Amino acid sequence: MRRLAPLFAIAAILPLAALAAPRDALGVFDGWGAFRDPAAARCYAIAAPSATVGRPAIKAYASVGYWPKSRIRGQFYVRLSKARAANRDLRLTIGSRRFILTGNGAHGWASDARMDAAIIAAMRSAPSMSVTSATPAGGAIADTYRLRGAATAIDAAALGCARLR
Repeated sequence: MRRLAPLFAIAAILPLAALAAPRDALGVFDGWGAFRDPAAARCYAIAAPSATVGRPAIKAYASVGYWPKSRIRGQFYVRLSKARAANRDLRLTIGSRRFILTGNGAHGWASDARMDAAIIAAMRSAPSMSVTSATPAGGAIADTYRLRGAATAIDAAALGCARLR
């Protein structure tokens, strides 16, 4: 299991309002924001989906996070707009690249650091990305994100955490 999976498990149970806790805004770049949370020694780039199929049950977002104290850099995470069926793949499509994410419920992340790096590289050169799966009842989950500004927000988050130790 990945080192950060426990961190995302903790983050997953916090409401989205917890992301609104005291933090430093590093910048907003089109639809992506970059933030530093000195209290937790983390930085992240984050965006809400530009389109969702059906009615969202959960406030969805995608992020790329940095935890310098844990030596974790550039980890992709997505919270879906609906909970996913346990036996269904969670697919991330960025341009012509396709990734099968790991995770549970409404939460997904890359299976390892190499996949994180490949996802971020793909995000830098594509106009959009989509995350798809199915709900336990068989309904569709499809959250689409515009990637304009993502590279700049990711870079701002990385730089914002360069001094946090």
